[in-house]
Amino acid sequence: MSQHALFEGLVSDPSGRPVSVALVGGEAQYVVEDDGFRFHHDAEPIDRQILAQMGQLASENRDALTRGVLQMIGQDDLFTKAAVDAQLNNMQSGFDQLIRQGLPENARTYLGMLGFRITLNFHGEIERIDQPNAPDGGEDPE
Repeated sequence: MSQHALFEGLVSDPSGRPVSVALVGGEAQYVVEDDGFRFHHDAEPIDRQILAQMGQLASENRDALTRGVLQMIGQDDLFTKAAVDAQLNNMQSGFDQLIRQGLPENARTYLGMLGFRITLNFHGEIERIDQPNAPDGGEDPE
């Protein structure tokens, strides 16, 4: 199990109250309060669910993501594109490394500033993930 809660500070309960993090037996736990009861949930399975959804979004938008990375680094040659594609193909090992090492605090802060939020109920189930620039399902913005 993980010693880090990857999304600490980005998780709230259905009422919008922040969910705290605790270490129990050296394992990170998201702690959801409900009427004075504190429910502890292993962080790793929750974090993996969130990462899986992020990975799915990245896969669905792979071409745009690749173009954006190439533009961001200022290179648009065949070898750089192949390297970016290889990294996207190997996302799972990157996720495993994140679970082991944790997400840097400045990365969590940046995600929060972009509007990334997770809603977790007292059963430890993810109710909602708000992702910046996530497709809105085709709804009319009016």
